[in-house]
Amino acid sequence: MKNIFDSLPAPLKAVVDSEGYKEPTPIQNDAIPHVIAGKDVLGIAQTGTGKTAAFVLPMLQRMLLDPRKGIRALILCPTRELAMQVADSIKLFAKNTKIRHVAVYGGIRQGPQVSALKKGVDIVVATPGRLFDLYEQSFVRLKDVEFFVLDEADRMLDMGFINDIKKISQLIPKKRQTLFFSATMSKDVSKLANTLLNDPVRVEVTPQATPVEKIDQRVLFVDHENKVDLLLHLLEQERMEKVLIFTKTRRGADRLCRILKKNNVSAHQIHGDRTQSQRTHALNAFTNGKVRCLVATDVAARGIDIDDISHVINYDLPMEAENYVHRIGRTARSCAEGTAYSFCTGDDKILLKEIHKSIGNELPMIDHRYHSERAKESKGGKGKFAPRSRPSGGKSSRGRGPGKGSPRSRFSDKRSSSRGSPRSFSRGSSRDSPSSSDERRSSSKGKPSTRFKERRQSDERSGPSRGKERRSPNKRTPSKSNSRKGKFARKSSGNYRRESRGDKRSSQ
Repeated sequence: MKNIFDSLPAPLKAVVDSEGYKEPTPIQNDAIPHVIAGKDVLGIAQTGTGKTAAFVLPMLQRMLLDPRKGIRALILCPTRELAMQVADSIKLFAKNTKIRHVAVYGGIRQGPQVSALKKGVDIVVATPGRLFDLYEQSFVRLKDVEFFVLDEADRMLDMGFINDIKKISQLIPKKRQTLFFSATMSKDVSKLANTLLNDPVRVEVTPQATPVEKIDQRVLFVDHENKVDLLLHLLEQERMEKVLIFTKTRRGADRLCRILKKNNVSAHQIHGDRTQSQRTHALNAFTNGKVRCLVATDVAARGIDIDDISHVINYDLPMEAENYVHRIGRTARSCAEGTAYSFCTGDDKILLKEIHKSIGNELPMIDHRYHSERAKESKGGKGKFAPRSRPSGGKSSRGRGPGKGSPRSRFSDKRSSSRGSPRSFSRGSSRDSPSSSDERRSSSKGKPSTRFKERRQSDERSGPSRGKERRSPNKRTPSKSNSRKGKFARKSSGNYRRESRGDKRSSQ
């Protein structure tokens, strides 16, 4: 069978050879010929399968053979990290050409991005939010787009970008080639694909939602209050060189990172509340081996593409079974082997069942010091979003370790436990859903408080002098203590008088 890399133009072939690419991956072998032929492609492939090169190489080839002006390709990505990685791939493959590109994403100043756009680029790699900002400011013109690529479309839908994607698709020419890549194919993803694609060629490399077979996957049953102890026990006993740890919430990631550092485990966290410079610093430190652990949420970790991650630990099970595939896919890359551990409490059992259903088999259990038979035999919560298990000590200690009357774990976080707040691992924390406070503020807008209504009515009954005191607190008026003692009080006019008993009664 002919190697498709041999048919690449000389500038691209030179890079492929210098980077040591000998044989195309299955997704590259199946997708590249269709992209070169100008057909729409629906690609189903997990991360780490070489799908970026599967659309970048043929796209560059067509641009080289038919040079034109304007933005010719628009690539949408769900996260900043993924946009940066795609841009790095384009920079690598196009280094022997005059094709220019820019990555536009939030979290940094738009100045450098605007400067690159003004100079002229052929390819724009973007996250939806920043792309809209620049388009509304007339810095991005999409009338010449020929290639429309959606990378990790399922994640974009999970993040609520479906309306943005539809709007963007209306801003670019209808006569275009659309390349749609997703790790999974749910009903919503399939519906969006049918909307955007025109008679596509379906390329499916691995069965849907089937994890990489090279990953050693295990489940560890544990009570919620022992999860931190179990994590530290694993880090002490196992040979874990580079560990990616997943939590459900941003606050949970912050708290767990503090605990790890307190116990002399080098760690950084990465999530949506971190600035772009903080996220880049954390990724670089983790990639270069300066820190051993990276604590991440699902959204932030979607852009992580590091070859030598030895272990993935699901400290919290994912709320969506499909995310399990994305999580463990961070290890066992580049023909390496990897290990994935998943912590499961009693209330997480229903989430574990969904994972088993998604991957088509049950995860083998591993015994350990903190094994919980109660969690193993539990049937889980009543719904998809089952409540967190509560440690002993009552409501105030939920998610914070043992409460009153329980032995304090030597691994607990002093700063967080002193507050006694459950928000570290709660789903409804204000940090994770900022719109809740905005809704409360907006709902009270224009509605005078009942307390102030009663106060105004009381002012009116007590006479004009009382009303003036209320409305003009900065003026020199009789103080409460002076009026009771009958001392002289200064009026605003500067005269003096002695308050009568009648004045006292009216003021009271």
